[in-house]
Amino acid sequence: MEEREPESPICQSCGMPMHLEEDFGSNGDGSTNFDYCQFCFKNGYFTIPDLTMEQQIERLVDIGVSTLNMPEDKAREMAENTLPGLKRWQSL
Repeated sequence: MEEREPESPICQSCGMPMHLEEDFGSNGDGSTNFDYCQFCFKNGYFTIPDLTMEQQIERLVDIGVSTLNMPEDKAREMAENTLPGLKRWQSL
């Protein structure tokens, strides 16, 4: 059986893979938050606290198209399939 390296954790708000220490968010006491990335969570708070899942999907579509050169329909499909399973959006 082939051994696989463990997958990088992903942000539980946006789905971004977090590979490096600086990718992770921070808690109010300055410690590392291992659930959320630095773009979504800083100093113990969400950077956009009132963000809806639908707005997050649109943000991710924009990033996928403009930064990752993905077709819009593929970026939207990935965001719509990923976000509902993430911790931030579970209780909605």
